[in-house]
Amino acid sequence: MPADASAGRSQGWTALAELRGLSLAAWNGGQLLRERLEPGGVYPRRRSLKRPTAAGLRSDYAAARAWAAELFTATGHFSLETAEVGRTTIGSNFLPAAAVFETVEDEIAFVGKSKDAARFGELAERLSELDAAFRAWALKRPLQLLELGGDALTAARVALWLRDNPAPGIYVRQLGLSGVHTKFIENHRRTIDELAAELRADPALPADAAADTAVEDVLPDMAAEPGSLLGQAPARTPAARFAARHGFLHPPELVRFRSLDPQLPLLGDARDLTLTAEAFSTLNLPVQTVIVTENLVNFLALPEHPGTLAVYGGGYGFSSLRDAGWLRGCEIRYWGDLDTHGFRILDQLRAVPPHVVSVLMDEETLLAHRGG
Repeated sequence: MPADASAGRSQGWTALAELRGLSLAAWNGGQLLRERLEPGGVYPRRRSLKRPTAAGLRSDYAAARAWAAELFTATGHFSLETAEVGRTTIGSNFLPAAAVFETVEDEIAFVGKSKDAARFGELAERLSELDAAFRAWALKRPLQLLELGGDALTAARVALWLRDNPAPGIYVRQLGLSGVHTKFIENHRRTIDELAAELRADPALPADAAADTAVEDVLPDMAAEPGSLLGQAPARTPAARFAARHGFLHPPELVRFRSLDPQLPLLGDARDLTLTAEAFSTLNLPVQTVIVTENLVNFLALPEHPGTLAVYGGGYGFSSLRDAGWLRGCEIRYWGDLDTHGFRILDQLRAVPPHVVSVLMDEETLLAHRGG
């Protein structure tokens, strides 16, 4: 008898691969790991199978036999319930009606994840040994715990340190925990925030932490960088808000700008300066046009032009422009990359001074340079 599994799939019957797919979806959703860590009484778990009807047996009996044989020979991690089909038409046939997994370990083994599950259990146990409150995080983020591995334990140690030092008054770089460096904090801010939240009486994330999480989910590459638009360490970035939430010091926001007007020296003969955002907001330069660029080379390559100031940026955050009231009467232009990040920055910039005009960010420019 040919065991053609594709025949069953074409008839709409639940093939072995589809059954495995259901279990794999439960794994990918974290349900199997949660059940392993904290059983909820869902096992034995019964997964119903779509099976041939009597008419299906009559029309393609060989395909039905092949479908049933594939399931009967695959048992090992599950047992099969059967149902009688066709007794009054072509004779009794007992076909698979449901797959039953006695334990969550059986279903985990069915999808080949036993080693991963064992590793998860070990990590969850070690988290709980650091503090029992972390068990709740492991239940919320089982796949993230598995992905992070030992980094989750390090992040938990940072969260404990933050609990014991609620207002450290130092820079993140000065944090003196073994194995914890600045890049680790930058790369795991979200996890540290979530673990720190579990140590509080109310484990909900602060509003600004939740907002940072949303930004990092949508734009992970951009949000992970400590530098962003209008400065090397903007006060409105996730890094700065993380520092503020946990009582760290944070470097002041810096603004780099240059005069494109040779008749407008900024400081002696200097025409390219970097100031704190606070100092920048107190200026009152006699300029009519401000060009904000996302790219450093563009910033440096802008030609001389009377009454014009160039401001360099490289990401998100606009407190510098928002606080510099003297710019409100200026024409403001933005020259960013022709990609989704560039247009997101343009949209956010327009929320500060709404009269921003984009430059070289249109369809005509894109089509003219699509071969570049």
